Amino acid sequence: MEENQKSRLTPVFWIALAIVSALVLYGVFFSENFESVTGVMQGFITNNFSWYYVSLTTIFIAFCLIFVFTPMGQIRLGKPTEKPEFKTASWFAMLFSAGMGIGLVFWGAAEPISHYFTPPTAEPGTDTAMKEALRRSFFHWGFHAWAVYAVVGLALAFAQFRRNEPGLISSTLRPILGKHVDGPIGTAIDVLAVFATIAGVATSLGLGVMQINGGLTYLFGIPNNIYVQIIIIAVITVLFMYSAWTGLSKGIQYLSNANMILAGLLMIFTLVLGPTVLILNMWTDTFGGMVSNFINM
Repeated sequence: MEENQKSRLTPVFWIALAIVSALVLYGVFFSENFESVTGVMQGFITNNFSWYYVSLTTIFIAFCLIFVFTPMGQIRLGKPTEKPEFKTASWFAMLFSAGMGIGLVFWGAAEPISHYFTPPTAEPGTDTAMKEALRRSFFHWGFHAWAVYAVVGLALAFAQFRRNEPGLISSTLRPILGKHVDGPIGTAIDVLAVFATIAGVATSLGLGVMQINGGLTYLFGIPNNIYVQIIIIAVITVLFMYSAWTGLSKGIQYLSNANMILAGLLMIFTLVLGPTVLILNMWTDTFGGMVSNFINM
């Protein structure tokens, strides 16, 4: 048992651990410099590679549409005779919870408000700005985001369940890189994937924890400080570890179903007790506007 556990700790784990640990220590002890450096890096990537990001995600959408409207969409990701392991509702809940998660909890409220006060084209604080804010939010959290998730998920699932490859990003590139995915190139790809995942989750979790703490302060007067936020992170981490330990069929499925039920109740609560007619009008108007202006946006 002990030898089997040791064999699981691949070079990808140790290299990713070293990089993440170094960056965490850098951020803790040299926070201002860390913020300055990462800000410069973000600005460089945004200014020089936005065209690539937008183009690639649009290509992903076209790729997904090809699968939706052609016979290729009928290809099973498992063996030809295998049946789905989960009910459609649970499958959708797990996809939605994993795909959006706490990021949507934070940005679902923050992004429309941000665009409302600083819209790209409209006059801030106007009805036009309100519509543009929602159109932009639907655009950012809509087809493009899900197309990226779908393409990566499709590649991983096909490689693992049809080609019997390990569930690694590098394995999806074997048709292109061949045997090189089993060497340093494959290790580098997987390290990058692990680091990108950790960085993305850390950002979403950090913002979400601040929002949760703010809500607890507003409702119950709980202090809004780093100590409370550490406790919140600890609770979320325990829930995550438990769900991962119990696997998809138990912990992750149960938490995802509970998440969707709570989200549904929140939506009904907001729709019934909020400005119902305004919400429905804005939804149809802004979603239709997003579809109409899709290419331009």
